[in-house]
Amino acid sequence: MNILAIESSALAASVAIAKDGALIAQYVQNNRQTHSRTILPMLEDMLKNCDWRLQDIDVIAVAAGPGSFTGLRIGISIAKGLAWQGDMLCCGVSTLEAMAHTLSHMEGAVICPVMDARRSQIYSGIFFCENRTIRRLCADRAIGLPEWLEELKQIQGRKILIGDGAQLCYNYAKEQGIHLELLPAHLQMQTAWGVACAAQAMAEAGQLVSPEQLQPSYLRLSQAERERQEREQKKEQIKERDG
Repeated sequence: MNILAIESSALAASVAIAKDGALIAQYVQNNRQTHSRTILPMLEDMLKNCDWRLQDIDVIAVAAGPGSFTGLRIGISIAKGLAWQGDMLCCGVSTLEAMAHTLSHMEGAVICPVMDARRSQIYSGIFFCENRTIRRLCADRAIGLPEWLEELKQIQGRKILIGDGAQLCYNYAKEQGIHLELLPAHLQMQTAWGVACAAQAMAEAGQLVSPEQLQPSYLRLSQAERERQEREQKKEQIKERDG
């Protein structure tokens, strides 16, 4: 199975080609340029340099969230466009699960993918590595640092942080006297290779979808939606007060 993967959930953007679970090529760009400007040129260049065509791809995989609302929308829009053009199926992958897949070789370790969600929260998942695969220990969620650390305290074993929130979580845990392992900065980033690994597992489980079915998973409301809800709540409060 040939998978074309896209990762646009955070500052770094990446694209990859995987064939039957093996990495063929990966391009990464981490210079803070908007993903709408970087991803398509990277894709085109990668396919050209590998002597591949879009017609050689079986599945378009993309990080579907959590992550940057704008970044996710860009990645999913590109994935849908490519899939429609090539009449292909899609795979929307958990950003957190994709990160855990890149460390599936860490036998017996607890993998803690974390992303800075702002507003005193992180996006987090927890996974366990066994037999070169990962097993999910909790659902993806937005959670406060104190609650997250209390959960980790209840889990035994080596714990490894990955993701753009890794340094934040490492520093917080260290202040609380808890030791967690921190990967080198260049290995903390979300990657399209992780998306491809997760997509391979989902494809084998029959979890592919049509382009129309591909949707982002934000885990919480956008700032605009939160502000709209707050305005509506205030209006209701004023109505109730004035009778």
